[in-house]
Amino acid sequence: MDILESFRLALGGLAANKMRSALTMLGVIIGVSAVILLVSIGSGVKADISREIMGLGSNVTMVLPGKIEMHPGAGQTGGSLGLVNKLALDHVEALKREGAHIKEALPILSSAASMRYTNLSRTVDVVGTAPEYPAVRNFPVAEGRFFSAGEVGGLRRVCVLGQTVAEDFFGDSNPVGERISLSDQKFTVIGVMTEKGGGAMGINLDDQVFVPVTVAQNLFGTENLSLIFVEAASQADVDLAMVEAKRILARRLDENDFTVLAQEELLGILQTVVGTLTLMLGGIASISLLVGGIGIMNIMLVSVTERTREIGIRKAVGAKTYDISIQFVIEATTLSVIGGTVGIILGALGSLVARSFLPSQITAWSVVLAFFFAAGVGIFFGVYPAYKASHLDPIEALRYE
Repeated sequence: MDILESFRLALGGLAANKMRSALTMLGVIIGVSAVILLVSIGSGVKADISREIMGLGSNVTMVLPGKIEMHPGAGQTGGSLGLVNKLALDHVEALKREGAHIKEALPILSSAASMRYTNLSRTVDVVGTAPEYPAVRNFPVAEGRFFSAGEVGGLRRVCVLGQTVAEDFFGDSNPVGERISLSDQKFTVIGVMTEKGGGAMGINLDDQVFVPVTVAQNLFGTENLSLIFVEAASQADVDLAMVEAKRILARRLDENDFTVLAQEELLGILQTVVGTLTLMLGGIASISLLVGGIGIMNIMLVSVTERTREIGIRKAVGAKTYDISIQFVIEATTLSVIGGTVGIILGALGSLVARSFLPSQITAWSVVLAFFFAAGVGIFFGVYPAYKASHLDPIEALRYE
């Protein structure tokens, strides 16, 4: 019997039990769609991080609190961040004063706070920084102005709103001049930033409120900074600026108290972490594919039992062991392939829907891998039922009731 005839018989067997075939495919459908959805979210986060880090500017590096140990190997970068935080405004001033190749040093102190205006309130991300923030971060003001050095030194409670915050609390009205509360302290709105868009890890960069760093220190009850941006005089001076930053800070801090990272190093660390999480999520989702494969095997074994007399008749009229075996393998593979195709469609649709809430990016490799893995599951779990069917004794099969 040729392969086309085997396909015809296999498809006929599946069509005869449409509901059972559909339920059997369900496990594969869920598995494939879960793999594609989770991998697409992981890939989207990874791409989002890349855009955010590269958006810092080609001549901007970062000083982070604690020590990040770099572990080179196999082209990967890893590390562990210490818990010590001793970065302070004195270190920012030292970097500005002593760095010949450092154009600017920008303090950042970020934490969550409750914002209230009239009867509206919610939690926002408050960023304490300096007047140079718009220039260093390439993040200009759309309305009003940014705070001045005098307001930073004078501990003035003024703030600049991100676009999302301004829209949520003031709608189409101009918030400049209005008074808001941050952690029960009154602030005057003096400006609104331009729209920046989503950032790394799905954080909305427009959902921020900017205040003088000295005010943020009082607001959060800490003298320490979350990080320091260091802007080199030019892209060619980045390496020299990093060396200077390390030397300047080393005179004031222990080597375990800070880490100076270039964009590429920070990007490598974050992408390695996210890549590992993506593979882990994809692996977890693949477990449901294995469960679906076990379901296929169970149904195929039931099908062998139900069609014992049919198998006996076919063997009695000359069907070979190969003919019986290939028919059942084709049935199992067909269930997996159809289920995999439907799963790909549902996973792609789910990824498109997820973009409204999380960064999501469908990758060709995840689609191809999920499809062929689904087909492989069908073949693998179809072999034993096929073997059992093809090795039935024809006389015993004909006697089966």
